[in-house]
Amino acid sequence: MLKGIDQRLSAEIVHVLMLMGHGDDLVLCDVNHPAATIAAKTTYGRLIDMAGCDIPTAARAILSLMPLDTFVPAPIRRMQVVGDPAAEKPIFARMQAVADSAEGRPVGMEALERFAFYEAAKRAFAIIRTADSRPYGCFILKKGVIDLPEL
Repeated sequence: MLKGIDQRLSAEIVHVLMLMGHGDDLVLCDVNHPAATIAAKTTYGRLIDMAGCDIPTAARAILSLMPLDTFVPAPIRRMQVVGDPAAEKPIFARMQAVADSAEGRPVGMEALERFAFYEAAKRAFAIIRTADSRPYGCFILKKGVIDLPEL
């Protein structure tokens, strides 16, 4: 363990977050998502499991280290409800609250049709699958930058 890093973040997750650059996408999904199939097509090329975490808990841990992109209006994309694109699921509001809290500002979130979401997920850097069993717990987080002091 290291100081200041959430214990839910494995060494592999921290490694992936460090490998990602500005504008890279990270998929955070529930157990229903075809994550293993899609993960094979990502830059990282394999699935990362975050067992024992629901979506909000996993997002809170990840966003404690990873900034969201401020150069795009919606650095979070989520899957639309099939057959009812305007529908709101409780997980959408919970994820919004976690993102807003982590960033200290309102964070834009946009919805993608199911198959458009799958295509976007294939272009992601990596996929992290949580133990969350609620449907529509599928989000794509766009990594931002941190303005660090010179070395």
